[in-house]
Amino acid sequence: MWYEKIIKIFKIRELRNKIFFVLGIFAVFRLMANIPMPGMDPENLRRFFQDFQMFGLLNIFTGGALDRFSIVMLGIGPYITAVIILQLLTMIFPQLEKMYKEEGEAGRQKFNQYGRLLTIPLAFVQGYGMLTLFQRQGVIAPLSSLQLLVSLLTITAGTVFLMWLGELISEKGIGNGVSLLIFAGIIADFPSQARQMVYTWDSAQLPSYLLFFGVAILIIAGVVMINEGRRNIPVSYAKRVRGNKMYGGVSTYLPLNVNPAGVIPIIFALSVLMFPGMIASFFAGSEGMIGNIAQSVERFFTNPWSQNIFYFLLVVLFTFFYAAVTFDPKSISSNLQKMGGFVPGIRPGESTALFIKQILNRVLLFGALFLGTIAVLPSIIAGITRVEVFGFLIGGTSLLILVSVVLETMRQIDAQIEMREYENF
Repeated sequence: MWYEKIIKIFKIRELRNKIFFVLGIFAVFRLMANIPMPGMDPENLRRFFQDFQMFGLLNIFTGGALDRFSIVMLGIGPYITAVIILQLLTMIFPQLEKMYKEEGEAGRQKFNQYGRLLTIPLAFVQGYGMLTLFQRQGVIAPLSSLQLLVSLLTITAGTVFLMWLGELISEKGIGNGVSLLIFAGIIADFPSQARQMVYTWDSAQLPSYLLFFGVAILIIAGVVMINEGRRNIPVSYAKRVRGNKMYGGVSTYLPLNVNPAGVIPIIFALSVLMFPGMIASFFAGSEGMIGNIAQSVERFFTNPWSQNIFYFLLVVLFTFFYAAVTFDPKSISSNLQKMGGFVPGIRPGESTALFIKQILNRVLLFGALFLGTIAVLPSIIAGITRVEVFGFLIGGTSLLILVSVVLETMRQIDAQIEMREYENF
């Protein structure tokens, strides 16, 4: 039973300390998210997020820090963007790809260090874009050069600090630090959204509310099913005789996840989706052709239809991209061949790699379309019901992240419990 597992978790001292450590990091994160930058007009800020829904979606990933105009208003978005850029560059520069895929843990650490360094200029540029946009929309008063520089340094330092907290969780806690910080931010807004639901309750809209909750339950069920879904490829091992002993001759399978990327494609897509509109906001006030182009781009990315279509396509694209970066059929085929394994009916080597790639692409197509649908579902439901409520309760992106992070964290906790039980045995 679930309560027996909780008791077992808190009986293990090391596991208990890790959980308390993660909770402590969450408390620091929430404290930072509630320290505001000076010069903000709350009413104009609220109106801004009503007019620009995509920034409301971005606010989910900052844990509400953006709509509070806090010192960590960018969240860990610049770090995620830096990782995206570096992973894209692995397809262009073979040396970078070799570092990421072939040099083991040392190569990964070096790759991550490049990501940290790239985060700083990206946070500076993104912070400048956000402050410029807020000034033009009247959210904050015009800033002098010195005030702008101090604000940018503060925002950049806040992003670097969150990046460090996320890495502390990954190193000393349980689960992926970046995902858990986003998870904490979503959960933190639940009480205020539940309170809003009570205050704005309208019995005439009960069918719409029921539809929202019904879709939320379906999303949770779908996320669990897709995240736990596997496509098993049968693998057999040839018999080998060494001395008086015989090895191999067993059959097993190679599991391919329906959604191997988790929530990463959605996080990537949101990070990329924000950039064109932000860059266009720099030049929207310019005159001539540049200003007209910038205004057209800005209108395109603030239109709900174009936003959702582009968002859907980016999620699907990044699902395939992330799988291509992290999953190498040739390497798997080579390892199987070295260990005497083969897929029944398929020749070892290149044929096996091609077969695995074909199966992976078919499975990924379903997982990518599911992720894309979940990402844009809140806008579709809101358009049908004409009710704008409960981003947490019905937001497909929020629910997808919450369920995925909980499942992944529980898997890691189960693995640590089983490891300790095995050692005791």
